[in-house]
Amino acid sequence: MKFRYITIEREYGSGGTKIARSLSEATGVPCYGYEILEAVAKKQGIPVERINQYEEKATGSLLYAMFVMSRVQTGDPNMLTTEGKVFLDEQLEIRRLSMKGPAIFLGHCASEALRDQKNLVKVFIHSEDENEVKKRITEDYGIAPADVESTRKFYNKKRAGYFRANTGNEWKDLKNYDIVLDSSKLGIEGCVNILRGVFE
Repeated sequence: MKFRYITIEREYGSGGTKIARSLSEATGVPCYGYEILEAVAKKQGIPVERINQYEEKATGSLLYAMFVMSRVQTGDPNMLTTEGKVFLDEQLEIRRLSMKGPAIFLGHCASEALRDQKNLVKVFIHSEDENEVKKRITEDYGIAPADVESTRKFYNKKRAGYFRANTGNEWKDLKNYDIVLDSSKLGIEGCVNILRGVFE
């Protein structure tokens, strides 16, 4: 096996989640995304929906990012904001899961948690085909056509803000990634086949 870990950041509606899950099925390598939220929610004794609310509150400002990262580095969770504690627990959970063996991590700034791992490949998935994205959001998530664009913007803004707030980097800066895939050109299966080569 060439690499042990793949971290995937993805635009909403790009099919990134489906690609990650399909890759997991094709390779037998476990995929963790929502499972990270469930573990953190259980640890903190709160509903998963509350974790999502905390993630939404994370601001994308550079000053906030510097504040959170400085507090995380102290290792004292009592010095953190609630949002910072959620981020720290997510990072700890990702590192815990990585100790089990090869894994695929979906979102949650996983590349930050595993930044010291040399056998890590960082992936960003997007789609240049607007019509395909809108169709996928409608069919896969059951979003009404009239609400597709606002929903897409909401989630992309949330992901970008959370990424910047907790890493100090821009979410869509391609320099943050080793592989960038356009799912509209490659298709779900094409993206899976490319990423399979990382593990095989």
